Amino acid sequence: MKKIDRVFLGLVAVLVVLGFLILSSASLGMLVRDGFQFSTLAGGQLIAIAIGILGMSAMLFVPLPVLKKAAPYLFGISILATLLVWIPGLGVEHNGALRWISIAGFSFQPAELLKFGAVIFFAAWLAARQSTITTLKGGALPFLGLLALIGSLLLMQPDTGTFLVIALALTAMFVAAGARMRDLAIIGGVGVVALGVLIVMRPYIMRRIMTFLDPTSDPLGAGYQLNQSLIAVGSGEWWGRGYGQSIQKFNFLPEPIADSIFSVAAEEFGFIGASVIIGLFVALAWRGMRIARESADLFGGLAALGLVILIVAQSFMNIASMIGVMPLTGLPLVFISNGGSAMIMALVSVGVILQVSRSRRIRAFRRASKIISSV
Repeated sequence: MKKIDRVFLGLVAVLVVLGFLILSSASLGMLVRDGFQFSTLAGGQLIAIAIGILGMSAMLFVPLPVLKKAAPYLFGISILATLLVWIPGLGVEHNGALRWISIAGFSFQPAELLKFGAVIFFAAWLAARQSTITTLKGGALPFLGLLALIGSLLLMQPDTGTFLVIALALTAMFVAAGARMRDLAIIGGVGVVALGVLIVMRPYIMRRIMTFLDPTSDPLGAGYQLNQSLIAVGSGEWWGRGYGQSIQKFNFLPEPIADSIFSVAAEEFGFIGASVIIGLFVALAWRGMRIARESADLFGGLAALGLVILIVAQSFMNIASMIGVMPLTGLPLVFISNGGSAMIMALVSVGVILQVSRSRRIRAFRRASKIISSV
């Protein structure tokens, strides 16, 4: 049995450990502000990490052909789990969003399972239809149908950020599998129209765009989170205030343990520390793309590509929104933000990528490798 990619695993391990340290510091703000127990937050995250490691280890014993055959069932289960949020007594609403289910006191965000299931299913679908993927009927139209199904489930919650991440990952996989430029142009056109409709139907999206364009227009309202985040990042200067010394996390930053956690890290570790975090994700992306490019199995390579993009794209979107490079998304920072569902599924995804890494250096899939290497 071939060895797994230890460099990729090492990068993940560093991010998980660093993330727990950052979360431990950020949680002090919630302790003072809302009376959260530190042991509850830290303990919950440690349990999620432990479960995630077990899931990651389990995936190393699942051969890629078996995972490929199970792909439709995984996707079906993820769809059904996502539908559960609308069942009274199971669905849990938070800040106006219906994204969680609670069973016997344990909560879970089905969208995290949907991300994983969608990528695995689409990788299997693409691998089985190489001869028809370049046709409109056999490629672009089914792909748009899949995006429409996923989008309808997530946008009703609403969870626009997660849908954007999934759409980006699936599109990259579609390109890597050999989609024609004509089809990509059609998909892009449909996407622009859909975005326009979405902005009309979801006014909060337009508010976020306007806040992004002019953060000072409503500093105590729509622009509050971005302005406080920029204050935190700027306060860190080069070397930061020091571990645990963030001021913004106590009374200013909304959700310091969730989507604002990068701002806490930047305030405490400064520009240098923030750059290290970004560098770790860049290295993770590079190594993951390499694993996908060198895969001997088309399904495995496409699955690895999609899962790497899920992790890295979401992380960069979180960071970009916290420093004002793109509108706020509400997405957590992978491996660092609080969230058991996200941590567990991210580590399970890592397990699949590591399994794919075992098939490297035999024969890389040619068409996909050229495109993946340019991503």
